[in-house]
Amino acid sequence: MNIVLFEPEMPANTGNIGRTCVATNTRLHLIEPLGFRINEKALKRAGLDYWDKLDVRVYCNFEDFLERNPGAQIYMSTTKAKKVYTEVSYEPDCYLMFGKESAGIPEEILVDYEETCVRIPMWGDIRSLNLSNAVSIVLYEALRQNGFEEMTMKGSLHHLNWKM
Repeated sequence: MNIVLFEPEMPANTGNIGRTCVATNTRLHLIEPLGFRINEKALKRAGLDYWDKLDVRVYCNFEDFLERNPGAQIYMSTTKAKKVYTEVSYEPDCYLMFGKESAGIPEEILVDYEETCVRIPMWGDIRSLNLSNAVSIVLYEALRQNGFEEMTMKGSLHHLNWKM
């Protein structure tokens, strides 16, 4: 699996997403400009001590991302989508793309990916979810559809024997 963040602005969100990527063996792609420096303390604090285990790639713009990932099957998360994120079938090596916190993915990009745009349903007049939460929701649905790709169900912190 692959998570793509288009021009993320908040280091804490990207750090949390990085930690989720490590926990799910997912590659993180960051499309510049970023609203922070990769070595920023807040980014690493949110990612805890997992940041060095993260497979992260950085691109100067969306065109650079496309050139370096030819044939990528991209699903773009946007409030403008007609399909709900659970209505598509995700390939094991697909790319789940999310826009910057303040504006999402530009419509100039979305228009070319209308068939693979997905949305997370929300109640009322809420504009959007926190970026880190949105990534987790869609990523775990894609992982579920693919049998959780060899992820373990063993807990390392339990001292009791739990019946499954």
